[in-house]
Amino acid sequence: MKTRFKPKFNIKKGDSVVIIAGDDKNLKKPRKVLEVITEKNRVLVEGANIVTKHTKPSAQNTKGGIMKVEAPIAISNVMLWDAKSHSHSKITRTREDGKLIRTAKKSGEVIK
Repeated sequence: MKTRFKPKFNIKKGDSVVIIAGDDKNLKKPRKVLEVITEKNRVLVEGANIVTKHTKPSAQNTKGGIMKVEAPIAISNVMLWDAKSHSHSKITRTREDGKLIRTAKKSGEVIK
């Protein structure tokens, strides 16, 4: 994806999110973000989009075999979890003293 400017996302590593589209859609179960891949507009979410990966024997994995791992999903398919209102919420971004502050629109609570 060739872009002139770096994309800005409201989701960061370690955030709690809910999956709003796809096979793992569940609006009531918050999950943790393991990694944000900005180049491909994707996120790696804990316990979501599990795929089977066939691995050859190597020095680290002497047996090889079939492993189940999480695959990245599109960042548009997740929303941040608002702990105060116990649901998903949109985000507003404001600057205070040179720092970016993310606030949930539903409850007005600051997301850390």
